[in-house]
This record gives sequence, structure tokens and C-alpha cells, in this order.
Amino acid sequence: MEETRIINIPGMGAVRMRKSRRATRFSISVTNSGDVRITIPRRGTIGQAKSILHEKSDWVAKHREKACRLRLRHEAFVVHCNPVSREEATVILLERFDHLARKYGFSFNSVSIRNQKTRWGSCSARKNISLNEKLARLPRRLTDYVLLHELVHTRVRNHGEDFRRELGKYVEDVRGLRRELREYRLGLF
Repeated sequence: MEETRIINIPGMGAVRMRKSRRATRFSISVTNSGDVRITIPRRGTIGQAKSILHEKSDWVAKHREKACRLRLRHEAFVVHCNPVSREEATVILLERFDHLARKYGFSFNSVSIRNQKTRWGSCSARKNISLNEKLARLPRRLTDYVLLHELVHTRVRNHGEDFRRELGKYVEDVRGLRRELREYRLGLF
């Protein structure tokens, strides 16, 4: 049985402590809202959890600051968010995907548009491509980067040097675009 308690830790405030039968070690996390959580393994104690939190206070502070920056970025991002319905996203993405596939001579089995929580896109071994509907809200250069990334996977299955070389034939500044894409968090859409 899992048990959860909220305990006030000096310098951290309220910390959610959850005792788990399945956990094999202590695990600390900081949510996007800056809340601190610790999972306690079956044989662990609250005293041990407090001690670990004290030892890891610098790590916790660093990740809380990161969560704060993320919230600020989220608030600024929402102002500029381009709201697109699922139907509009499907039309936009399928048209652009088809255009790029024809332009560069890529072949694929199927393409589907989904509301995914953790990925912008994926390509299966059978060349079935799945795209996140949220791609339609990104700037065109980032949408094209993801679409071409998945299309290149129809030719090169991994992310090795051959893949980077092939992607570089169709996309300028791959590193810069990848860095820029990381600024857009799927959970914030």
C-alpha cells in the first residue's frame, strides 16, 4: 500500500513524500510548478528521506530555479501560441508532409496525425510515420525540420553519422533547429 505525506522541510517548504512498495531506492523530483517530491522505498524511513533532501538541497534548488524559468517561458509562449484545431492541424501537416516527400523523393507507407504527449514524430521500421498534431503550432522552419527528420528515417533507421549527413542534405543548421525545438515543450501546448 502506498502512503503519501506532505512534510515541511526548512529551506524547501512543503515536500510530498510518497512511500512505495515498488520503489527500490529514494527518488527526488521537481515538478514543472516547482513542487518537490520524494519517493521512499519500502524499507526507507521519513528520517532518511529528510537526510537525503538535505544532502541534495543544491540539486533541488537548481531544478526549482529551472522550473521557474520554464514557467516564465510558458507564460510568454502562451501569448504567442498559434491556436489550431485538430482538423486544421491535420490538413496543414498532411499537405506539408506530402509536399516535402514529393520534393525530395521520399517514399513511406503511411502517415498519421495524433495528439502525442512526448514525441513530435516517429517512424516505424515499416515506414509508417506518426506526427504530433502540435507541430502545426510551431514556426514553419521547425515543422519542416521534424517532418524531414522523420522522412530521413525512411532511409536511415538510426541517429548516427549517416543519418546526420542525410538530414543535412535537406535541412540547413540542423543543430540550431534542434536546439530551438527544445525550447518548445510538448506539455505546454
